[in-house]
Amino acid sequence: MEKAKINCNTMRASVNTVYGSPDVLQLRNIQTPIPKDNEVLINIHATTVNRTDSGMLSAEYFAVRLFMGLFRPKTQVLGSEFAGKIVAVGKDVSLFKVGDAVFGLSAAVFGAHADYLCMAENSSIALKPTNIPYSEAAAICEGAYLALNYYKAANLQRGHKILINGATGSIGSAGVQLAKYFGADITAVGNTKNLDLVKSLGANKVIDYTKEDITTLDDRFDFIFDAVGKSSFFK
Repeated sequence: MEKAKINCNTMRASVNTVYGSPDVLQLRNIQTPIPKDNEVLINIHATTVNRTDSGMLSAEYFAVRLFMGLFRPKTQVLGSEFAGKIVAVGKDVSLFKVGDAVFGLSAAVFGAHADYLCMAENSSIALKPTNIPYSEAAAICEGAYLALNYYKAANLQRGHKILINGATGSIGSAGVQLAKYFGADITAVGNTKNLDLVKSLGANKVIDYTKEDITTLDDRFDFIFDAVGKSSFFK
C-alpha cells in the first residue's frame, strides 16, 4: 500500500508548555504529523479529558515529572483517548486503510487533543463499532485498560469476592463489567443516583457510600479495588 502524500500544513492542538491548571492550555497551530511506514494518520473526531490527562497537566504528583519532564513537560499535547477516521497510511500498513473509522488509546504518546494523531498500526487502535458514535467510542478505552491490568495483576478468577469502590466512574464501571465477565461476586460502591446503573452493569450487591461507610463493613473480600483513591490502604 503506497504511503499517502501529506502536505506539511498545520493543525489545531491544545498545547501546554508549562505544568499547571487548565488555564495554562493554549489553542495553537502546530505542524500536522506525517505517518511513518508502519503508522496511520487519524483525523480526530472525538477525544476525552480523563484523569490521566489531568494528572499529567498539573504534575501534582512529583513522580509525573520523572518521565514527563522535570521542569517543563516534554509532551505538550495531551489526550490519551480518541476516535476518528484514518486519512493516510504508511507504506507498510496492512491492517487499516484510508477511510476506516477507528478508536483507541494513545497513553504512551498522548497527542489526541489535536486535529490529527499518528499511531502505529499494531498499537492500541481498532475499528470503531458501527453502532456507536465517535463520542462514545472515544470514552471506552482508558477505564477498561486500567481495570483489566489491575485484574490481571490480582489474578481475579471465578468465585472471587471483590469490592469495587467508585463503581460509577470510567475505571470503576469498566471494572464491574470485567469482574462480571471473570465470574466474580461483586459488591459495588456508588452514590444514590447511580445504584441502578451499577446493578445493570452486573453488580451482585450495591452500597450507597452516602449512607454507609465501607470501612466499617463486616464482610470479607478476596480483593478490594479502589478505583477512585478515596480511602487509604490501611482503612
